[in-house]
Amino acid sequence: MARPLRAATSASDRFALIQAGEDAGAGIIMPQFTSMIRHAIFILSILLCQSLQAASPERSVSPSHQFIIYGGDATLRGAVSELAERTKANLLALLRQPDRWKTAIVINLQPEQANLPEIPPAELRLSQTGSGMKLQLDLTIAQNLDASLMERELLRAILLEMIYRKESDIAPGVAFVEPPAWLLDGVLALTPGRDRAPLVEALSVSQKTMSLEEFLRQRPELLDSAARMLYRACSFALVQLLVEGIEGRNRLARYIDSLPNASDDPVADLKAQFPRLAGNAEKTWQSALTQTSSAQNYQLLTFIESERRLDDLLRAKIPNTEKSLDLSDLARRKASAAEKAALNQLDQVLFLFVSQANPVLRPVAREYQQMAGLLARGKRRGIAKRLTRLQTTREQLTARMSDVDDYMNWFEATQLPARSGVFADYLRAASQPQATSPRRRDPISVYLDTLEDQFGD
Repeated sequence: MARPLRAATSASDRFALIQAGEDAGAGIIMPQFTSMIRHAIFILSILLCQSLQAASPERSVSPSHQFIIYGGDATLRGAVSELAERTKANLLALLRQPDRWKTAIVINLQPEQANLPEIPPAELRLSQTGSGMKLQLDLTIAQNLDASLMERELLRAILLEMIYRKESDIAPGVAFVEPPAWLLDGVLALTPGRDRAPLVEALSVSQKTMSLEEFLRQRPELLDSAARMLYRACSFALVQLLVEGIEGRNRLARYIDSLPNASDDPVADLKAQFPRLAGNAEKTWQSALTQTSSAQNYQLLTFIESERRLDDLLRAKIPNTEKSLDLSDLARRKASAAEKAALNQLDQVLFLFVSQANPVLRPVAREYQQMAGLLARGKRRGIAKRLTRLQTTREQLTARMSDVDDYMNWFEATQLPARSGVFADYLRAASQPQATSPRRRDPISVYLDTLEDQFGD
């Protein structure tokens, strides 16, 4: 006769009953009990997973996987991802550096809240955690969102990651060094396609001569709008001065790496990295300001003007020789020291030409610039094919732009309700009756006149 199953009055008793399923006649009841427990645990695990999935916010990861974007909808996250990748690509092209990021940047998109007006439009936070450095950029999405502010903050976060990329262990309480404001403004001003006319104008009309040390110690957040524009113009002049020197781009990249160990003397830090400033830095600085303020070539060129200017640049002279650069020839052989110097110079002038060229030809000029930089570093792989393809593209663009000009001329001459007067002389001459010339009396002319009289028009 089986003994009745006693009630488990404590947790230990219940656990003992589960473990001893065959004891005290429990061979019939205990399998049902354990099955119920397993079923309940399975249901609870499913509900827990569903609740965690519902609680986790939606996110998007940029193509380089460096930017992880939370908040907003998929369209907004995609636009921010594209802007972040483009900002990083422009910086790496300026520095001529590969993408070697180590720390991901978390971008949190938060909507504007009327009850919290004190929330800043952008806030960048850098912290040291047990697993490494953490970078988070909080962006407040409002109706009057300033895209330039977002681009500046993204560049600030990218530069901050570059500055501390090699700093694996930062002691708690150490103040982080941020990229200087002039570096942010200068890099943004040198972005391809950026309108620099206001910057050049600000320098040309300014009556104030600012020393290099005074400029580097300014706090742009305390300046009014006019002084802020002048600060951006000076930043553009300084960064352009730094990248145009010998190995200027690589030196600027090393300067960014050295910012964690920067001193309280910004001029001395620049002199340590850039030999152009090691001598008379003030004279070099004032010369750069004068050159930038007197530049009148910031107006966009037409397509024909851009084509002619590009051809002239590509036929640059090799120093100490009468020969001109031939990219097709250099794509098949090693360049000499003089040719490398000419290629570096071509790289610089094409970089400045991109922003001045007609928008249709900007991608072409930018690709020529990239190939000049590759050939200067001895990298010739695939350059010949790129040159052939680029020449074909230029021929197609020239033919297409010629067709566009012909159509616009026809439209202006015949379709506009109000004529511009450009073709007035031509139309007046075409509408005048042609003077009747005296008939020729040679045999062939007489024969043709006879046929015309017989058969008419």
